[in-house]
Amino acid sequence: MRVMTSEDVKFAISVGMPSLLVLVGILGNNSRLSDLRHLMAKRFDSVDKRFDDVTRIIEARFQVQDEKLYRVEQVLDARLRHLEENRG
Repeated sequence: MRVMTSEDVKFAISVGMPSLLVLVGILGNNSRLSDLRHLMAKRFDSVDKRFDDVTRIIEARFQVQDEKLYRVEQVLDARLRHLEENRG
C-alpha cells in the first residue's frame, strides 16, 4: 500500500477543485437559465394576451362596420325598389 505524499494531495486538489468549481458553475447557470426561461415565458404570455385583446377589438370594430354597411345596403335597396316601382 502506498502512502499519499504532499505531492499527491496537491495533485488531487489541483485536479479536483477546478472540476468541482466547474460543476457548481454548471448547476448555477442551469438554475439561472431556468429562471430566465420562466421570466421570458411570463412576458410572452403577456404579449400574447395583448395581441388577443387587440384582435378582439379589431374584430368588434369590423363587426360594427359590417352592420352599418348592411343597413346602408338595405336603404339603397329600398330606394332602388321605390324608384323602380314609380317608374314602371
